[in-house]
Amino acid sequence: MKTYKELFPNEVLDRIKRKEQVNILDVREPDEWESGHIPGAKHIPLGQINRALNELDPKKETIVVCRSGNRSGRACEYLYGLGYNVVNMLGGMLEWSGDVSYGK
Repeated sequence: MKTYKELFPNEVLDRIKRKEQVNILDVREPDEWESGHIPGAKHIPLGQINRALNELDPKKETIVVCRSGNRSGRACEYLYGLGYNVVNMLGGMLEWSGDVSYGK
């Protein structure tokens, strides 16, 4: 049962372009992170989230990102259950980098 919000990559990009305060958590593995990530994102691989909870502010909305949206969904379920304000970015980085119309 999902109770956290979800956004499409173009909605996240629109927020960034409007210079909104956006907190992004990338839960991919280090090699995926190194191949490209959203500027300003915090990197904590999914398997390390429970050890890095002190690096996240439960009151601030955090948009969670992975490669396709599956791991970020699992991270959102876990963090939401702990009281964090999280949003899953649907489609992940595959959608983020795959749609050239985002910049238009």
